[in-house]
Amino acid sequence: MNDATLLPFGEHRPVLAEDVYLAPGARLLGDVTLGPGVSIWCNAVLRADLAPIEIGAGSNVQDNCVFHVDIDLPCRVGRDVVVGHGAVVHGCEVGDGCLIAMNAVVLSGARIGDGSVVGAGAVVPEGREIPPGKLVLGAGAKIVKDLPEGFAASIAEGAARYRELAAQYRREAEQGGAA
Repeated sequence: MNDATLLPFGEHRPVLAEDVYLAPGARLLGDVTLGPGVSIWCNAVLRADLAPIEIGAGSNVQDNCVFHVDIDLPCRVGRDVVVGHGAVVHGCEVGDGCLIAMNAVVLSGARIGDGSVVGAGAVVPEGREIPPGKLVLGAGAKIVKDLPEGFAASIAEGAARYRELAAQYRREAEQGGAA
């Protein structure tokens, strides 16, 4: 597949749907499950040594993201989620159709409702629950407003764009081109 790393931990090994794309440098360790159409980009690390990490169909985890878990706090990401460059997602739940923007941090036990956006650089504290369709910003992330009607479509477009990009990378790798 390229120089992506898939490592077992204990009795668990990463499980990938057939059409997953792993970019060069991606690292998956332990109890990681990736659904259909998922893409994990350059130097992202998903380390599931204490609990599972599950990424839903059509979602993407962009360059330099870190996913980890706590004891009894798995990391679950829904379908068609966009996780921006450098985000940290730790022992939390992210609903379907969300955007976790660049350098955002979602801490243990937090729950992000379907269709919500965690803005760039925002920090969602441990245990915080964000209802569906909200925009949250800032350190100690606060709900700023309801997202406008139709905003979910732009997140879905971003997720689809990354699925298309991953498919192009897979095709080029099969032809001996780009990773």
